[in-house]
Amino acid sequence: MIVLGYNGFGKAAELFARLYRATGIDRHLLFGHDSAAALIIDGSLVAAVEEERLNREKKTSKFPSNALSWCLESGGVTLDDVDVVAFSWQFSDAVMDRMIAEITEDASASPADKFARLGRLAETYAALFSQEAILADFHEHTGHHLDPGKLVQVPHHLAHLMTGYDLAGGHDAAFLVSDGRAEWLSAIAGEIRGGEIRIFDELSIDSRHSLAMLFSVVTRYLGFVPNNDEYKVMALAGYAPPPETNPLLDHVITVRPDGTYEIPYPASAVPAYYALFDRVFDGTPDRREDFAFRVRVAGAAQQMIEVLTAAQLDALERRSDRSRLIFEGGLALNCVNNTKLLEGSRFTAMDVSFGASDVGVALGAALYAARQAGDAPRTGPSPYLGPEFNRDDILAALDKFSQQVEWREVDPGRVPAETAALLQNESVVGWFQGRMEYGPRALGNRSILANPRFPGMKDLINKRIKQREPFRPFAPVVLEELASEVFETGKKDDSPYMTFVFPVRPAYQDLIQGACHVDGTARIQTVTDESNPPLAELLRLFHELTGVPCLINTSFNVAGEPIVCSPVDALACFLNTDMDHLVLGSFFVRRTPGS
Repeated sequence: MIVLGYNGFGKAAELFARLYRATGIDRHLLFGHDSAAALIIDGSLVAAVEEERLNREKKTSKFPSNALSWCLESGGVTLDDVDVVAFSWQFSDAVMDRMIAEITEDASASPADKFARLGRLAETYAALFSQEAILADFHEHTGHHLDPGKLVQVPHHLAHLMTGYDLAGGHDAAFLVSDGRAEWLSAIAGEIRGGEIRIFDELSIDSRHSLAMLFSVVTRYLGFVPNNDEYKVMALAGYAPPPETNPLLDHVITVRPDGTYEIPYPASAVPAYYALFDRVFDGTPDRREDFAFRVRVAGAAQQMIEVLTAAQLDALERRSDRSRLIFEGGLALNCVNNTKLLEGSRFTAMDVSFGASDVGVALGAALYAARQAGDAPRTGPSPYLGPEFNRDDILAALDKFSQQVEWREVDPGRVPAETAALLQNESVVGWFQGRMEYGPRALGNRSILANPRFPGMKDLINKRIKQREPFRPFAPVVLEELASEVFETGKKDDSPYMTFVFPVRPAYQDLIQGACHVDGTARIQTVTDESNPPLAELLRLFHELTGVPCLINTSFNVAGEPIVCSPVDALACFLNTDMDHLVLGSFFVRRTPGS
């Protein structure tokens, strides 16, 4: 059986800009962002890639034409061969009834406002959500008339859940899925036993009271892009201890004893929230630009996330006796919170996948549809599912930039040793190897690497390489066998996807200061010889050479750009920054003197 999963709407950006003012700073507040495609053949996950990596538009919501084409080509199949096309949204009649009721039951809205909102919803349904619209969108962008009988519309949160469930090995587990919004809910919780999903409906949170969307409003209040820059708020929170009194918990959020919660306004009520935040934080437009003020608000927002998700977990523990937890959805990218949730719970293990946010739902939709068809998926834990480029591809790219770079080729077995020798100095190296990783994190195949022992390395990379805010930390990549020696990993044995944060042990804080956040923590990636052989060998040789047990690993891109995918992308990024060296497969590249 061949299953093709995807996420993305061809008309979403235009429609949400026109109907819901999703432009400028609010441009990512729409359905279908992080569009992608994934392909399963006879139960094996053979290919997956985000559309942004191919069309070079960060966080794109466009129909994933390029991603679909690449997945099919990679699998050696055509659309005619595909048995099931799985779409990561399901706007059923029952769901639309709930979305309509969300409007009509809003006691704060006037009749005129309700009619206007219903009109916008009707237009959105006709253009995006209905089966007819989905089939038309597919035909417009692929030229293929999809048989309606082959289309499986997967509820968005179940697509998230299947990503986490299958990538974690398909074990029985309790689960929490929490994001901005799915079709009409923002969070669900439950358990999986013997492959059967049971949702505890009383723990569900509707989108009107979305915790992730409230965090996005705080993100916007601090001058960042909502539904994109929440990690910046998380990073800012580390610059001060948690607040002793929290205005968000005291004056904004209402927490119920059953683990659910209420927020005062819908996330679209930005002026009302700005006025409320100004009142409870004593804020002004000018003060919002002050670093100390931003840190104080960010700390309150981070603590709010931690308190409310802990309450959800407490309620889930009372309903499920499973010892393992799956946490998925956009909120699961808050890796500071993830560690605290695990350590503060009775769960003995917790999994957050490399596709926890909406990048993963194309994959999850395919996994769900394959499982429903009786073809139990065999996925494995590897995130390296994207395009790979051979020696000829790399040489063609180098030839294109031959006036600006020079290169030498080494035996592939020598690449880790020669790269380790470069990294013992204060050098920044672009590292491009094998198949591209899937998901929002660079996991060692499209990475920028550096030695964390040098005091100024973080500032150097932020300013001269990544071209981003100076307060943002960098993640260390470390051999799994050394992780617990360097970091206080608690209940975790590994962290292969950078989805958990751990304290750096005091003995190592100076040695890896470039990868240590201001609060003494680090968001780590663990690597084994099985998960990524070249990177593991590089880390081992680097450790032997320098005594430093890890490397800085940050995504191979600059601010506002997707992670590089092809050798051409890598060369263009390299030349647009102050990186010192580029390792393209077995080619060592540097700028031509004087270029």
